[in-house]
Amino acid sequence: MKSSNNFRLDDFLAGWIGGASSVVVGHPLDTVKTRLQAGKGYKNMMHCILTIYRKETVTGFFRGMSFPLASIAVYNSVVFGFFSNTQRLISKYRYGDGRRPCGMLDLTVASMLTGLVSVGLGAPVDLVKIRLQMQTQMLLTENLQLAGNMPAVSNFRLRSIDIPDQRLYRGPVHCISSILQSEGLQGLYRGAGAMILRDVPGYVLYFIPYTIFCNLLKPDATSSPHPCSIWLAGGLAGSISWVTATPADVVKSRMQADAQLQRKYKGILHCIIQSYKTEGAQVFFRGASVNAIRGFPMSATMFLTYELSLQFFRSL
Repeated sequence: MKSSNNFRLDDFLAGWIGGASSVVVGHPLDTVKTRLQAGKGYKNMMHCILTIYRKETVTGFFRGMSFPLASIAVYNSVVFGFFSNTQRLISKYRYGDGRRPCGMLDLTVASMLTGLVSVGLGAPVDLVKIRLQMQTQMLLTENLQLAGNMPAVSNFRLRSIDIPDQRLYRGPVHCISSILQSEGLQGLYRGAGAMILRDVPGYVLYFIPYTIFCNLLKPDATSSPHPCSIWLAGGLAGSISWVTATPADVVKSRMQADAQLQRKYKGILHCIIQSYKTEGAQVFFRGASVNAIRGFPMSATMFLTYELSLQFFRSL
């Protein structure tokens, strides 16, 4: 499972398994988060959940999951594999021993580099996921915008054409090809700047709290953390990371959802200014409660599955 003392492939494989398991656990609330941040007409989290359920049934919560299930598994494989191997590389060059545990500064550098690298793969994955999650609402509201600003007519048409099967994209592959045709390769990286602002500090506030909580929950410095401790530490780290990343996540979601018929945002700064002007400062914390709730089971599952998989591979 390893190619050298400092570079290990099992971190990538364990990250892949952890990523797949976290998607299944977290995707329903991820759909709610995306609708709250980039959509319209939802008063709060519960109203959004009930609206999705009434209009689209349970399947609405799992819209666009096939692509994340395949791609986010690969994405998390890269994230955890890169992070773990970067730690060993830093320890090797700083202390002469890749097995030496990293200090907080080393962990911070490894986390920031991981956040930066993750955007290369994560931006297109997030973009396609958000377009698939948003497409029903986007199709309806933008058709109405083109029809004109007549409230009575708009309300009537919104009710009459709300057909679940009417979609912009037939699936992930069709979504990618449509984006490439209409927007080019750079279209797949729309919102990547906002994602860097989210993920570079976001991964610092993901891996550092996880390490701190794991160390606090260990009975002594030499022992390995118990699976329950890993689960709790991972969940708390996920909630902290996602809540603090919410403002940048809102901007990213809006920019990635904004590509149908009428583009509203010219760039990150324009998106921030327009969002603030139209909806106030509270808009940047939209979906924070969903992120806190969703972040716990997703990250708890991610870290626990990752650590257990790693233990299994290294026992072979």
